[in-house]
Amino acid sequence: MRVLWLCNFMLPVIAEQLHLGYTNKEGWISGLASMVLAQGKESGIELGIACPAPEEFCGGTGREIPCGGHVLRMFGFAEDTARPHLYEKDLERRLRAITEEFRPDVVHCFGTEYPHTLAMCRAFPQKDRLLIGIQGLCAVYANTYFADLPRRVTGAATLRDLLKRDSLKAQHRKFEERGQMEREAIGIAGNITGRTEWDRHYAASWNPDARYYRMNETLREPFYRDVWSPEGCIPHSIFVSQGDYPIKGLHYLLLALPRIRRSYPDVRVFVAGDCIVGQGSFWKRWKLSAYGAYLRELLTREKLWDCVTFLGRLDAEQMKERYLKSGLFVCCSTIENSPNSLGEAMLLGMPCVSADVGGIPSLFTDGADGLLYPGYRSERNSFDRVSADGRTEEERRRENVSALADAVIRMWSDPGMQTEFGAHAREHASRIFDRAENYRRLMEIYGEMVSRGG
Repeated sequence: MRVLWLCNFMLPVIAEQLHLGYTNKEGWISGLASMVLAQGKESGIELGIACPAPEEFCGGTGREIPCGGHVLRMFGFAEDTARPHLYEKDLERRLRAITEEFRPDVVHCFGTEYPHTLAMCRAFPQKDRLLIGIQGLCAVYANTYFADLPRRVTGAATLRDLLKRDSLKAQHRKFEERGQMEREAIGIAGNITGRTEWDRHYAASWNPDARYYRMNETLREPFYRDVWSPEGCIPHSIFVSQGDYPIKGLHYLLLALPRIRRSYPDVRVFVAGDCIVGQGSFWKRWKLSAYGAYLRELLTREKLWDCVTFLGRLDAEQMKERYLKSGLFVCCSTIENSPNSLGEAMLLGMPCVSADVGGIPSLFTDGADGLLYPGYRSERNSFDRVSADGRTEEERRRENVSALADAVIRMWSDPGMQTEFGAHAREHASRIFDRAENYRRLMEIYGEMVSRGG
């Protein structure tokens, strides 16, 4: 069986062979690729991967890439990944040429967030052999993008925003444009994988004729090793996996910190990912976005600079070490499907607090794995099932902030509860992210698609 994966980025094993730089994001796809290749003789799978690449790697036939004693076929295509809201018709022609050369029995698109998924859905004629794996959904994220931010912030534009044409309103519009493309792609595909009630809801709404398969993801390899211990962490420290745009909700945590600090004066917050608050040189201050400027305002106004540390980008091992050193993982997002960061924290067995939004309740059980607190709800998102209740934006923001602070304080007030929740979360995550089971399920899905298609 020939299986072609359509990926949002170049896997590290491919980039290393081509002597290119690479990203460590979505490392679970690399792990899954290794398993598929290692079991190739047994499963009969011949794996090809199509991904964005520099122009010199985008023409002609595919390249054979050695991977752990096995070989995969790599096909590059040109795409402006910095502007994923723009659709280029040439992409269809390139992807059609790739499928005609590789002749896949199954095309598996990882995610819907980039134009190449729609291009593949349009280019590949056998829709019953086309599988889309839902990761996030831009169309839904767009409806929560402003995330209870004050209107003076959502309407602001810094020099950086003006020069890059990338204000918060422009970012919101780009998410809407990407959402239109992903809705069309999901409407075309004959098969969809998901893992939460949230993504199942939207899959059924946008394409009731598609076959939906439930399949959990496999996390990055380092998180299957080691276990969190209270003795090894910094007391009253919080880890947040990223906070570089509003959906990740870092502003909620900064607003909650003064109240948390009254109960725990030694509280520390560590934030991974791109630092957007202009720390360092004067030039970095000029590069502030409107959201970065707002975070900076909160840090200054609430006198939080001494207790919030921005770590920059971390690889998988560095992320794991930061989880293990932290006293609590917090997911304060306004919307998520099933965030791998929360899954990683659960798999390590650490105490977790999360907003009750999107698909998170399908992954994380309140009162067993940790604590859920009421998060953001949008009247425009059908899954949220809310209607106008007369509350102002400021009232909603205060309630969400208060609920977050309460959850953190409650978690730290009971060490026994932290240990119990962490142990349960680890056991739960070990089942959800079981690598062998998730690989078996993927092979089962491919087999069903091929046998049903004849």
